[in-house]
Amino acid sequence: MNQIVLASGNAGKIRELTELLGPIGLEVVPQSHWQVEECEETGLTFVENAILKARNAARHTGLPALADDSGIEVDHLQGQPGIYSARYSGPDGDDQRNNEKLLIAMQGVPESRRNARFRCVMAFLEHAEDPSPILTEGTWEGLVASRPAGHRGFGYDSVFFLPEYGCTSAELPDAEKNRLSHRGQAVRAMAARLRHRLGSVGEPAR
Repeated sequence: MNQIVLASGNAGKIRELTELLGPIGLEVVPQSHWQVEECEETGLTFVENAILKARNAARHTGLPALADDSGIEVDHLQGQPGIYSARYSGPDGDDQRNNEKLLIAMQGVPESRRNARFRCVMAFLEHAEDPSPILTEGTWEGLVASRPAGHRGFGYDSVFFLPEYGCTSAELPDAEKNRLSHRGQAVRAMAARLRHRLGSVGEPAR
């Protein structure tokens, strides 16, 4: 199986990507396996941050690298938290505190104005100096729930309500979530782009 490094230490992302990329012959190994430190996300867009993270992982491991930058965009908050989703409640925040801050910000907002979407951009680099990253994107529309529900997933899943299913993302079975999610869309698009490159993926850059 061809090996690529994932520029993330997020256990939820690692699990999802392993399930989605394993069938096409890609072994996803987190950058922590090589003690690669996460780079500073100085980009102003999901695209910029995804490329920064993938380039950092490729540079430190000599392997092809995959990174994603994702977050939740809330229309009532002019698209925030957006690229700051993971640190919405501050540099020492976590999923629970991020969700609590979002729910407080949305208190009293009627359902008709609670529209939100998850957005994910993925970047793949064959080597650290790759001038033409492969980029894919996925979006998933929903609403900000009035209260958390469900224990699956991670991040904002428990407060992302899906009207057509009558539940939050955190209440969906894993297979259904992977089929619908922004990350699932981006990964499937990436997998389609990578199939013809499998012969070179996994070879250290020279």
